[in-house]
Amino acid sequence: MEFKISKDLIKELEQLIETQNDQQLEILLNDLHHADIAEILDELDFDEATYIFKLLDSEKTAEILLELEDDLRENILGRLSPKEIAEELDELETNDAADIIAELSKTKKEQVISELEDVEHAKDIVDLLRYKEDTAGGLMHKELVKVNENWNVFTCIKEMRIQAENISRVHSIYVVDNQDKLLGRLSLKDLLTTSSKTPISEVYIRKLNSVMVDTDDVEVARIMQKYDLEAIPVTDELGRLVGRITIDDIVDVIKDEAEKDYQLAAGITQDVEAGDSVRELTKARLPWLLIGMVIEIVASYVLKMNESTMRTYFTLMIFVPLLSATAGNVGVQASAIVVQGLANGTLKKFSKNYFSKEMTVALISGTIISMLLLAYHSVMYQQYLVGFAISISIIVVILFAATLGTLVPFLLHKNKIDPAIATGPFVTTTNDVFGIILYFTIAKLILGF
Repeated sequence: MEFKISKDLIKELEQLIETQNDQQLEILLNDLHHADIAEILDELDFDEATYIFKLLDSEKTAEILLELEDDLRENILGRLSPKEIAEELDELETNDAADIIAELSKTKKEQVISELEDVEHAKDIVDLLRYKEDTAGGLMHKELVKVNENWNVFTCIKEMRIQAENISRVHSIYVVDNQDKLLGRLSLKDLLTTSSKTPISEVYIRKLNSVMVDTDDVEVARIMQKYDLEAIPVTDELGRLVGRITIDDIVDVIKDEAEKDYQLAAGITQDVEAGDSVRELTKARLPWLLIGMVIEIVASYVLKMNESTMRTYFTLMIFVPLLSATAGNVGVQASAIVVQGLANGTLKKFSKNYFSKEMTVALISGTIISMLLLAYHSVMYQQYLVGFAISISIIVVILFAATLGTLVPFLLHKNKIDPAIATGPFVTTTNDVFGIILYFTIAKLILGF
């Protein structure tokens, strides 16, 4: 059952902190999951959260640290000494510890590293800090279980017991040669059912998915999702095994990428959250609003140029909002499908067959909408030729919107620009201008104005 924070609980904690009743605080919090405690700390002010954080043992607070909101974690880290931070990091796996250290200033980072008691742990953390955050090297753990192809099963099991002591979960057993080059993986079932004297080289599985340290994190996520992997090994340029990436890290990547694409689709140019400052939120939102304003000014100029036509055929103006809304919806729908296909790998590049399918869908949809519109216009205004002109214009505008919505994501993807941009204001505002131009051009041709 999911833990829920109540106002009574927060009030009780605040009273216990005020009276410095540490014993009762520990009793109240010790049985809670670290993610639940992090959620509680986010509800308290900085001083109260820091008080509780310092009260709990480092084994628990290390995990809590990873779950905290960025501003609270930054504040707590600012109130801890380098030695206290080092004690927290000693409890974490290397990639998590590296993520925490990366948030510190250069001076404090060096101080914390020098305070780490486990020298090997410190070396692994420093090694991970060399890699970019959005690459396989930046995601990977250094903790893993590996065995040498020259060992027999007995030696393998003995060495695995030693290595597994520092690992919270063993997903795979990797096989390497004397130069640490990745050769394959070892099945636990084969290990348990094979004679103890059998060489590992005779039983390990050579077919293995792996990624290099500089592989993009989104590509790692795609590979793990495609092959349904719980973990994937990471190799350096020489093919040597240097780490592993687990599914929990990839879930975070998928979540972050989805949030980024959602914001891009809404016309937000930077990664922001609800808790960010007014300045940061404005900076992220304003660019596309300004671009949209400029494009809509162009659209208003097109309307002004057709002022005399609208005075003669006033219903043309009445249906401009419908035209803009329909074209925008069609463009966003078309681009959303393409962006989704490019993201999950079902669409890798422009396809004539897919484009033809999208145009067919647009033509059918446009025809149905235009027929309903023609019937409505004929009943309401009895201007049959004008109604026909509007209906034909709607079909053409819908086909244009579908073309734009389909082609733009492919073009952006080809030029290594996130195609999610195409599902937002870019398509809708562009459709407004060209849609209105097409609308009045076709109407004039049909009406002979």
